[in-house]
Amino acid sequence: MTTEEAKNLLYKRESVYARYPEAVGEIFQYANGYRKFIDSAKTEREATAFAVKYAAERGFVPYEKGKKYKAGDKIYYVNRQKSIYLTVIGEESLDRGCSIIVAHTDSPRLDLKQIPMYEDSGISYFKTHYYGGIKKYQWAAIPLALHGVICTKDGRKIDVSVGEDENDPVFYISDLMPHISKDQMEKKLSEGITGEGLNIINGVMALNEDNSAKLYILTLLNEKYGITERDLITAELTAVPALKSREVGFDRSMIAAYGHDDRVCAYPALTAICALSGVKRTAIAMFADKEEIGSEGVTGLRSASFAHFLTSLCEMQNADMKTCCANSICFSADVGGAYDPCFADAYEKNNSSYLDRGVVVTKYTGSRGKGGASDASAELVARVAKLLDDNGVVWQTGEYGKVDQGGTGTVATEIAMLNIDVIDVGVPLLSMHAPFELASKSDIYMMYKACLALYNEK
Repeated sequence: MTTEEAKNLLYKRESVYARYPEAVGEIFQYANGYRKFIDSAKTEREATAFAVKYAAERGFVPYEKGKKYKAGDKIYYVNRQKSIYLTVIGEESLDRGCSIIVAHTDSPRLDLKQIPMYEDSGISYFKTHYYGGIKKYQWAAIPLALHGVICTKDGRKIDVSVGEDENDPVFYISDLMPHISKDQMEKKLSEGITGEGLNIINGVMALNEDNSAKLYILTLLNEKYGITERDLITAELTAVPALKSREVGFDRSMIAAYGHDDRVCAYPALTAICALSGVKRTAIAMFADKEEIGSEGVTGLRSASFAHFLTSLCEMQNADMKTCCANSICFSADVGGAYDPCFADAYEKNNSSYLDRGVVVTKYTGSRGKGGASDASAELVARVAKLLDDNGVVWQTGEYGKVDQGGTGTVATEIAMLNIDVIDVGVPLLSMHAPFELASKSDIYMMYKACLALYNEK
């Protein structure tokens, strides 16, 4: 047996840059567009608004229920400003199925409680309730920005974004100085900062006759937005890292940013569907909400919203929705946990994904005994592997970590409940769910190529 023949018997992950050294410029240019998205879309509302504008500029129009659409038409439907379904009508009947890519645009964060403001020892604070799985200690002593909407008693809706402009103030959660942190340091890492300890400092000035920092902050909010403390009860405000994306490494090959999970997969799905001119099978890209808390609520994938939308499309063509689902294929476009040699004990090295080895195709997620997994079939894995190979997409397979170490879930389970073949395909990350996550530019670009491959599948 020759050396070459022996190599052909082995499975080996491949570096994107090693395979496509001539594509560096294209990869970096694509990453520049992604950075504009990730810096301007830090909440699901903002991601949806970005998608609407981006798609509208490329010929997409709002969906009108009951209207007849023909092959090549580009439409979008927005669900309550927090999720969006973008569609390119295919040449074939919907009875032949759809090509669907679902990414979620919510990310771990700190939501303000409904009665958030209080004062203690001359400092004005916001109380928070963390959203999604976070390591609480990572959110102390970093700059925070405030995003969201305020729906007032008098019927106004006010968009809020404070802390993103370099001239804006930011907000802050304090941590205990090491000089007197003996008791804190003896606690478990998960208990060093508690959920009720994630209190955001918003001011200390007490320029009023009541000598109250809280009252002065409320005065400033009233002057700027015309609101009272009562209006905060009906507001939807969230704190996110006040950090812009940055290139990482001397080679600038990686991007550190807040919210890669999962907007790093949403942007490739958006740009891919907007690049289509015509498709054989109807193409759908979805930005979903609430994945980080189990896809619950009317804007999460456990709601009937997508099923209703797909049913409407089928009714337009006199197609059977159940048949459409049975013949459809979906990428649950969610990130994978890349191998981190600094924490090697948490991983099973042979079955992990790696940075700069392309998109990660994950047959099953779940935890421990595959609990909560949809577990794609061998036929589906083979179909996707061939599709990616035929289209020159560098890909790999990988699990999240050792079997008994923990686990995770994605929207694959919700899609599978519709009887749609689904598999997880996404971008591998380091420091997932941290305020600043890390991704490789080459993997992001391969995700875009993978999305195009699915939409153009023959």
